[in-house]
Amino acid sequence: MNNIKILADSTCDLSPELISKYNIGIIPLCIVLDDKSYYDGLEITPDEIYTWSDEHKTTPKTAAASFDKTLDSLKPFMRNGDDIIFFGISSQMSTTCNVVRLTGEEEDYGRLFVIDSQNLSTGIGLQIIKAAEMAAAGKSADEIVEEIENARSRVRASFVVDNLTFLARGGRCSTITAVMANTLRLHPLITVTDGAMGAGKKYRGKMDVAILDYVNDLMPQLQNAEPERVFITHSGCEAEIIDAVHQKLEEMNYFKEILITRAGGVISSHCGPNTLGVLFYEK
Repeated sequence: MNNIKILADSTCDLSPELISKYNIGIIPLCIVLDDKSYYDGLEITPDEIYTWSDEHKTTPKTAAASFDKTLDSLKPFMRNGDDIIFFGISSQMSTTCNVVRLTGEEEDYGRLFVIDSQNLSTGIGLQIIKAAEMAAAGKSADEIVEEIENARSRVRASFVVDNLTFLARGGRCSTITAVMANTLRLHPLITVTDGAMGAGKKYRGKMDVAILDYVNDLMPQLQNAEPERVFITHSGCEAEIIDAVHQKLEEMNYFKEILITRAGGVISSHCGPNTLGVLFYEK
């Protein structure tokens, strides 16, 4: 059986500790500011993106992983004859999966498996960790891909944005809608379904209250989640809010792991600061 190497694009939002623990290779997407491209997580931080966005009253453009960077990332494992499993952000949001697929075809490498996560952020991360655990248990690449693809519709990814400013700047909602929502202190719920983002309930009031209301609303699903792990992923929230969510999940006495990660540049550039989500597999 060939050695299995798991890679993902940078939108998976796994922490450096988790990337190291599960030996995950990361292919960065690109973030474009003033016609200059930066590799996500390597050359620019979310806080630098926020500063630039506020100064220019727009959001950066984001682009799929470059062919050159993709090839550089894959080449060592191709030379080694590894089975490579790549996880990418939903193909409805980026062409990254296609870039990786085409790179494999250009190199005529038949043991590259490209998984469209149909998700984003740690909605991808959940799938990566499950795959890494299966690989460690001796499952083949074919078995891993089949099981992950069969289970990906059970990933529950949602998050609450502080305001619609960044989504409006990126053209994902109108400026008028954003102004009205911000004036009324509405915090929209964004969910990922079948690989696409959609708007849900709008929470009102202070962000800390809105976030806890959101977690309370999730409780029926959380009580039917796979107990292995749950992610709290945020784009730069106050520690008090993160701690309150962590405590609420801990009080369930249900999850073996409660993992906290911060969103990278691509996700942060679209949702803006103070966004928080709770992500998990439903049974």
